[in-house]
Amino acid sequence: MTKDIITKKLILYQMVGYGIVMFLIIGDEVLDLPHNIFGAPATPINWLEAFIESSYVFVLFAFSTYLSWRLLKRIKYLEGFLPVCSFCKRIRVGENWIPIEKYISEHSEADFTHGLCPECMEKHYGSLFHEDK
Repeated sequence: MTKDIITKKLILYQMVGYGIVMFLIIGDEVLDLPHNIFGAPATPINWLEAFIESSYVFVLFAFSTYLSWRLLKRIKYLEGFLPVCSFCKRIRVGENWIPIEKYISEHSEADFTHGLCPECMEKHYGSLFHEDK
């Protein structure tokens, strides 16, 4: 599944959820659900209250949908291709080349620590490694 389809599905799910909430707000006013379901005292239709509550939900919908779209767009950007120097492993950002550690630290919550894999340990410190045994 492509990233664009995932983004569209998530936004669609959000729209459906908020649509259900809007339907319940207006349905409650029109159908007087507390009276018809729970036997509460009947209340007259209050269109102003339904409009105000629906407006609140719509503003919340617009704000959360915009933030979701923006965050998904940023995630897609971070998952894209990165131009990496094949020798020094620096990342090209515009016209500048920066260390991969700096790039990832600036664009994510990741922190770096360094170590040696077994192959590099053998390749660079093989003689010292074998002397200790």
